[in-house]
Amino acid sequence: MIIQGYEAMIAYDPSIEMYRGEFIGLNGGADFYAANLEGLSREGEISLKVFLEMCQEEGVEPIKAYFD
Repeated sequence: MIIQGYEAMIAYDPSIEMYRGEFIGLNGGADFYAANLEGLSREGEISLKVFLEMCQEEGVEPIKAYFD
């Protein structure tokens, strides 16, 4: 799933009967849960917004830097 240009991995968690999304390549954790894909997209938008705001407040680059 792509939300605002950021990629998220989606998996179904049968123990809670919900979908779980987790953004990949970020400099921290930003995950989200919902019972259906529409809700997952909405929750992903919220999670990403909060994550990006925190990065801006703390002066942290949101995208993980990879070194060879």
